[in-house]
Amino acid sequence: MAPSAFAPATWIVLADLALALHVLFVVFVVVGLMLVLAGGWRRWGWVRNPWFRAAHLLAIVFVVAQTWLDQVCPLTTLEMGLRARGGEPVYSGSFIGHWLQTLLYYQAPNWVFAVIYSLFALAVVAAWTWVRPRPFGRRRSGPR
Repeated sequence: MAPSAFAPATWIVLADLALALHVLFVVFVVVGLMLVLAGGWRRWGWVRNPWFRAAHLLAIVFVVAQTWLDQVCPLTTLEMGLRARGGEPVYSGSFIGHWLQTLLYYQAPNWVFAVIYSLFALAVVAAWTWVRPRPFGRRRSGPR
């Protein structure tokens, strides 16, 4: 194997950045749904932004698809690859599974996470119908 152009500490910093990006992705998916529901109730116009809503829906659909296909998230794979290059130990399995086990000592087979993610995706779709986004290309004209 060719020597690395980066010091091990650089790989670890990059791995930590990948972890931070992963956490932000999870926060976007989870908090995004809470904000859409609160925004529908409170009549916040910005939660009807079609770009925000499409990105949110696509994010959870991606999570559900990769889980049902028994694929590890690309951000997890990236983080683990960077950690390995930095000489740090890596975990196996999914990002959420690892942190649930680490933080809550919770273990479950992959299908449990797939069902939970699918139910969450159904909640996102239900929110899509309850708090309908504006059509693409149309500006907000006041609260609805």
